[in-house]
Amino acid sequence: MGIKVAKFGGSSLADAEQFRKVRAIIRADHERRYIVPSAPGKRYPDDHKITDLLYQCYNHVQHKLPFGEIFALISARYLEIIKELELTLDLKPILEQIKNEIAGGASAEFTASRGEYLNGILLAEYLGFDFVDPTTLIFFNHQGQFNAEKTQATISKNLNQHVQAVIPGFYGSTPDGKVRTFSRGGSDITGAIIARGVKADLYENWTDVSGFLMADPRVVKNPKPIKQITYRELRELAYMGASVLHEEAIFPVREAKIPINIKNTNNPDDPGTLIVKDNGNIKFPGTITGIAGRKGFTIIAIEKTLMHSEQGFGRKLLSVIENNDISFEHMPSGIDTISLVIADSQLNNKLEKVLTEIERDCQPDAIEVFHDIALIATVGLGMAYTPGIAAKLFSALAQINVRMIDQGSSEINIIVGVENRDFEEVMRRIYNAFVE
Repeated sequence: MGIKVAKFGGSSLADAEQFRKVRAIIRADHERRYIVPSAPGKRYPDDHKITDLLYQCYNHVQHKLPFGEIFALISARYLEIIKELELTLDLKPILEQIKNEIAGGASAEFTASRGEYLNGILLAEYLGFDFVDPTTLIFFNHQGQFNAEKTQATISKNLNQHVQAVIPGFYGSTPDGKVRTFSRGGSDITGAIIARGVKADLYENWTDVSGFLMADPRVVKNPKPIKQITYRELRELAYMGASVLHEEAIFPVREAKIPINIKNTNNPDDPGTLIVKDNGNIKFPGTITGIAGRKGFTIIAIEKTLMHSEQGFGRKLLSVIENNDISFEHMPSGIDTISLVIADSQLNNKLEKVLTEIERDCQPDAIEVFHDIALIATVGLGMAYTPGIAAKLFSALAQINVRMIDQGSSEINIIVGVENRDFEEVMRRIYNAFVE
């Protein structure tokens, strides 16, 4: 019998009805042995995510404000699910203990993790599976960095003792026993780590959409679904804003060559999107896999005569960036010019200081700054070594002011920088150019 690890997101476990759907999915395939739940998400647009409410509790305690009303909303949510599912589980003592721990000054990470913890207990009870706390499986070092070696060894050894188990997502533990969380959306990462540790045949990631679409449906009308995508392509799209799957969730399963299947809890028969290893087999030459983009970048364009022959110029420029604790996205260059593309969130009111230091250390002839830039990536292994791809793309962008062009030697993607106001139009033009 094969092994499947199934992770269910917050929308998949938002209420009792969603719990019923999840149980039906798990019971439909006995290979789904290890289940990773998120905390309950929104039931309707104006609803609250449990994790957000828990963070509110923590913030109230930090400011010496009462948080009883907020915690009551959290408790009511879980108790309502228990009641509707007709479970005999008594969660009240556990809820009371967590409330007391938060009131006693529990860390933000511990507090936030309780959403997954409680949902894991509830789901294990509902399924009749073992409950395994991830603090006994997933480890971080003293610096808060994920300890992959220790984690994988522990999972391989310990989870084999459980034929079926529920392991809450999002958190693990440090050497001193404290709870440590991944970044938001980290249950995706937990699922990938568990899949690698048990040597799963497939990692299923269940959410409220039927896999990836070729473009953002809020921008492009009725974009086509992506039936199959490689890890490399997914990495590029996820980085540029395609947010179905946490981008860090790719690495554990990619290394183990475990495919990922993005599935829809509300439409389980839909095939979704299958993410496979990068085997180099290009089935559809000349086609693109997807388009993704983000707004909110700044371009710093630097000009200096004979820059290319000045030894150490690049080092001095990047030292300024490093010394200000800034990372950059792209660095296109010419003979006498070089540009840095930086996310606005990285600059964070540092721009004037950075410009002053570039003037001092690099002594450029000119510096020009372009604000309100959006980056759009056109991605696809089928683009590689296919003549005319770039021509097709830029023909579609006629009359658009393109501020930046970047294409890696792998030819897996072409990134263009345009003004924020042109973002949606450019997305639609590129999609229409390649998709009939």
